[in-house]
Amino acid sequence: MLQILSQRADIWGEIRLIASPRSAGRKLTVRGAEAEVTALSEDAFDGVDIALFDVPDEVAAEWAPVAAARGAVVVDNSAAFRTDPDVPLVVPEVNAHTVRSRPRGIVASPHCTTLTMIVALGALHAEFGLRGLVVSSYQAVSGAGRAGVETLRSQLSLVAGTELGTKPGDVRRAVGEDTGPFPEPVALNVVPWAGSLREDGWSSEEMSVRDETRKVLGLSRLPVAVTCVRVPVVTTHSLTVHARFQREVGVDGAREILATAPGVVLCDDPAAGEFPTPADVVGTDPTWVGRVRRALDDPTALELFACGDNLRKGAALNCVQIAELIAAEAAAPAPPGL
Repeated sequence: MLQILSQRADIWGEIRLIASPRSAGRKLTVRGAEAEVTALSEDAFDGVDIALFDVPDEVAAEWAPVAAARGAVVVDNSAAFRTDPDVPLVVPEVNAHTVRSRPRGIVASPHCTTLTMIVALGALHAEFGLRGLVVSSYQAVSGAGRAGVETLRSQLSLVAGTELGTKPGDVRRAVGEDTGPFPEPVALNVVPWAGSLREDGWSSEEMSVRDETRKVLGLSRLPVAVTCVRVPVVTTHSLTVHARFQREVGVDGAREILATAPGVVLCDDPAAGEFPTPADVVGTDPTWVGRVRRALDDPTALELFACGDNLRKGAALNCVQIAELIAAEAAAPAPPGL
């Protein structure tokens, strides 16, 4: 978040850093200046116009309404308010207009998995009209926080230079029972699970992608099926997408839309070995899309592969972009006669 605030245009004035009491007094650099961290309290929000929340769900649920009551517009990166009908769920490239209606003084940002594909899908939906979606995610371990990254690195150190991965259970025996935030070893493995258990065997993250896609696109009854899979990648989520539209789609037209859509980079030349991968996309801001092709058995459906840095567009960047919309709204001159 601090890096992105430092890299984009300076529209902020004072930037105040607020964290838990144990971090109070620390000094961090933002926009080239040193700032001291203030302990979280009601008074900490006095005079704040926009409050960017990048905290656990329970902290956001308690403190975002406090900040809003103190006069700030809250941009929240947690899951606490994403399904609240009085809180807009905003992706600036797709539904920027919804940021203006915020009865609770709170704006939510979608989950990182949703954000990996939604900018590209929004562009295609605007042209062809989305009517169904089937996706599988390949989620980086940083989506599970610092513990996820530490777990992968630790497990990789245990399996590197070995012949493991050739016999049942050999990887599990090598890494032991401490699999960190994951139910299975993630090194030399893929884990078809992310989130917590929901009804009928679905995971919370799968349901989040479904609910958030519907809300952002304004398609409350859109059929969506999601399978979330954790892979041994540090940062950058990927998704395979099967999208069905209201009318027949042409690959050339779809590629043109994606190539010109804000926030999307088209990288699609399989014959030359060119398609997006996490190793190339990590640390960049756009959604990268490749492998665009029409479904073999449905002329109204497209298949594609998308990658996006889950810590940038998937989290901090989208929040900052929302905050920039709100700041621009506040700075706009009043209409004549008001």
